[in-house]
Amino acid sequence: MIELYTSTTGNGRRATIALEECGLPYRVHRLDIPKGDTQTAEFKKINPAGAIPVIVDSAGPNGKSITLAQSSAIVLYCAQKSGKLLPSDPIARAATMQWFMQAITDIAPSSSVLFYSTQAPDKSEANAKFWQERFLKYCAVADAQLSGRDYLVDDFSVADVALFPVINGRKAVVDAAPGLNNLKAWEKRVAARPAVIKALAANG
Repeated sequence: MIELYTSTTGNGRRATIALEECGLPYRVHRLDIPKGDTQTAEFKKINPAGAIPVIVDSAGPNGKSITLAQSSAIVLYCAQKSGKLLPSDPIARAATMQWFMQAITDIAPSSSVLFYSTQAPDKSEANAKFWQERFLKYCAVADAQLSGRDYLVDDFSVADVALFPVINGRKAVVDAAPGLNNLKAWEKRVAARPAVIKALAANG
């Protein structure tokens, strides 16, 4: 049984979706970030960074327990442990990793800064507009990739798991933007997957 420490954030949902899609048994420990649950001495023994998500797998590699933080690392761990969500063909696998990283290093960070720009003590409409435009520019790249495809690299993969919580979390922004019809249809398609529905219900 994998112990999952999570909260109602995109990163937490990403880890939960990976566990569910990979069919790995897990138990959810929901933490309340505003109340300081991730900053307790007890939790920092699990993750000194004081951040979610974290998994503790007592049946890790070679039968040893492993503790792992960072949602992207957890997604890849789940895929490798289960043998799912990563194609065996080397070309398809390389393409999957490209789109996985595009979600993690381009789209997700611009989405995060867009959120923080609206929460900062000194708010700037110009800055918020800049980050929204940057976010949508990256979304357009994913939209083009989805032309004629159900998923980012044909079959559902770690790339889709990485991207979905970002687009789902910024659904209002994406839906209000002109175009992006492939991406909007993809978001609905992924949201309707049984494992994703179950994961979102479990994670909150």
